[in-house]
Amino acid sequence: MIIDTHAHYDDDRFIPDRDRILGQDLPAGGIGMVINVAADEGSVDTTYELSRKYDHVYAALGIHPSELSNLSEGILDHIRELAKDRENVRAIGEIGFDYHGESYDKEEQEKWFIKQLDLADELNLPVVIHSRGAAADTMRVIEERFGGSKGGINGVIHCFSYALQDAVRYTELGFMIGVGGVVTFKNGKKLKEVVEKIPLERIVLETDAPYLAPDPHRGERNCSLYLKYVVDEISRIKGISTEETEEITSTNAKRLYRFL
Repeated sequence: MIIDTHAHYDDDRFIPDRDRILGQDLPAGGIGMVINVAADEGSVDTTYELSRKYDHVYAALGIHPSELSNLSEGILDHIRELAKDRENVRAIGEIGFDYHGESYDKEEQEKWFIKQLDLADELNLPVVIHSRGAAADTMRVIEERFGGSKGGINGVIHCFSYALQDAVRYTELGFMIGVGGVVTFKNGKKLKEVVEKIPLERIVLETDAPYLAPDPHRGERNCSLYLKYVVDEISRIKGISTEETEEITSTNAKRLYRFL
């Protein structure tokens, strides 16, 4: 069984065939579970709806750092209310920092990141961390919040893109490292090194579908079925069987999202 720990099947690019993919193709293709992750106010509701519709789809609810323009305490209250459904809602996310491009407000991003971390703490849920171009600020906030953690899994660093030493420190702080299609890219050397050096017990599989499809489908709409290429590459790097990679990363995902 393969578990996709981070996807966006409520995205408009899945309108033509969403029901077939989620209802038929993924179960038939060995995808045992999908965590659909919200990014903005609208996707909080659509993500939750998918988790209610499909038994193997679960929700992470939160507001992405690039989608803060309309964020309010009322929206956080709405997430809080939906998250009372602990069977379907398994995390707060994706939340964090995104310094890509020219127009972003670091103070605003940090304010809402911390508020959503507070919400996760209040609800006793793990967090899905998005961090782009913000290595130092992300580590600072996570160190301040989780530096005293003793055991357990606090969340996942989604689509990990930083240095090996950062990955090691995040695992020490109770985080899984999210690995997806980038590990198959020829220019993904930094992530390949992370996969080689950190324990497989700290890696979870993710697509970020419809984004970041692996080779040989790079540039296409991503799908959980393409995780087989990620499994193949991780297995090659680690020198283990694909069955072992699937088994261990699935156990990791269940630990992360508290099915174990």
